Amino acid sequence: MSDQRLRDKRVLLTQADDYMGPATREVFEEHGALVIADTTDLTNAGAVEQVVADAGVIDILVVNLAAPAETGIAAVDMDDDRWARMFDVMVHPLHRLCRAALPQMYDRCCGKVVVYGSATGLKPMSKVSAYSTARSAQVGYVKAVGIEAARQNIQVNLIAQNFVENPVYYPPELIGTPQFDKMMKQVPLGRLATGREDALLALFLASDESDFLVGQAIPFAGGWVQ
Repeated sequence: MSDQRLRDKRVLLTQADDYMGPATREVFEEHGALVIADTTDLTNAGAVEQVVADAGVIDILVVNLAAPAETGIAAVDMDDDRWARMFDVMVHPLHRLCRAALPQMYDRCCGKVVVYGSATGLKPMSKVSAYSTARSAQVGYVKAVGIEAARQNIQVNLIAQNFVENPVYYPPELIGTPQFDKMMKQVPLGRLATGREDALLALFLASDESDFLVGQAIPFAGGWVQ
């Protein structure tokens, strides 16, 4: 039986159908949360503000913003549109979400913001410059805003993940191939994490148990980054 540590908490979850969305919704609902599972394209003008307004009371904001990494493109070949797209999807909506949701948390002096980021924001990879830089920007944002929010008793933290099961980054046809086996040699644990394992870390960060964690980028990558 679930410990219901998020009982009656209202959670706004972005990109709820993609990446870490489904696993997060499942785990959080198991623990008593009321999940507002949003699937809006947050790159559209005014979209974030409308989503937050429609959500009403938000106890926990789970920022799940992701896009294909478009690997294999050297920085000298990175065009402006590809570069800007990473920031439009993963960085600008992060700021707008926090800007829109934090004031109500400040008024109550309680709340949590959990950001699904990437370990490439801590350990950038070659030929993934736009993606890695956008993820690094997320880390910097969480560290800065985390300090501000902590003064209002709000905790803002980020999961710096990599090598987590996902059909976009690790499609079924890739699993078990020589390319996949070579990739796994980079991971000290030698395997992918499950989405549930990742979501359970998000659950901890969304719960009262994480009240003393402020502006952290927590590696979740099987030892790939320390």
